Amino acid sequence: MLPPAPSYRILIVTDAWAPQVNGVVRTLSTVAAELRAMGHAVEVIGPDRFRTLPCPTYPDIRLALRPTRRLAAMIEAFRPDALHVATEGPLGLAARRWARREGFAFTTAFHTRFAEYIHARTRLPVRPVYAWLRRFHGAGSGTMVATDSLWRDLDARGFRHLRPWSRGVDLDLFTPEPREDWNLPRPVLLYVGRVAVEKNIGAFLDLDLPGSKVVVGGGPQLAALRRRYPSVLFTGPRYGAALAQSYAGADAFVFPSLTDTFGLVLLESLACGTPVAAFPVTGPIDVLAGADGRVGAVDTDLAAAVRRALTADRAACRAYAERFSWRACAEVFLSHLVPTATPPAEPDLRTAGGVPA
Repeated sequence: MLPPAPSYRILIVTDAWAPQVNGVVRTLSTVAAELRAMGHAVEVIGPDRFRTLPCPTYPDIRLALRPTRRLAAMIEAFRPDALHVATEGPLGLAARRWARREGFAFTTAFHTRFAEYIHARTRLPVRPVYAWLRRFHGAGSGTMVATDSLWRDLDARGFRHLRPWSRGVDLDLFTPEPREDWNLPRPVLLYVGRVAVEKNIGAFLDLDLPGSKVVVGGGPQLAALRRRYPSVLFTGPRYGAALAQSYAGADAFVFPSLTDTFGLVLLESLACGTPVAAFPVTGPIDVLAGADGRVGAVDTDLAAAVRRALTADRAACRAYAERFSWRACAEVFLSHLVPTATPPAEPDLRTAGGVPA
């Protein structure tokens, strides 16, 4: 924990940054803005400052190319009081190596189930990937996780120094009115997010339910799904007010992912008054915990979850979302940061190989 002070110099290093559009980018950009509003100096170093190359299997994501020397110069020029390594890509690896070499303490966050994502694309077993991830995060002084169920899963896999860090929602942008007039047969069932294989969108689109299905978002699977499901409306990405109106105009939001660590879209939908249907997995079971079924449903039978969600109370959805604020999220993030002068954690030696120390 940082000692009491009116302001800090906080450096966030992340491989996920604009122009990428995903939950990690939204979380980090919003938290950085909240921290600046609280009086802290926050610098975010992302791939936009480096030469990049496309990520294999997902060319829309750009990865920094040979960032080590330039990144080290940026860190040293900023002189951070606290360093947060947000992701496990080329920038995260370079920042971790620099911190280990210089004796700087840092925190990390477990934003993405890379093991499952890689398995979905390549069929590589998840166990060696988790061993690599455990070693990566084990060098930090704390790993922030978004949900209780993710905490339990990572703890069972041998991760150490786990720290809870939930998420928030922009309650001024995501509101129940105005609503998109879809001009489609009701009920309108909506998916919002990346259109990629790990999101399991086919499980939603294959459901035999009355009404219409709408997919908002872009990604590598978009063209293939458009060809496979000609009766589904694919809008492409939407942002800002147009995105909020998309949520508000739907009768239910369907979240078929089995691999997300949280799912910001769940909170965005609820803030717009639209109930959620999902599988009972990490993310939905945590976000909807304590709602007593009033704002949606989780079920191993996704169609059954949708039918129950369609009976939920839209006013209760909005009221439930109001419990989540970005300011509270930023304050928790700040509370988990550590001074860079803190002795770094000992490397996790419970797995051989993996990330170099």
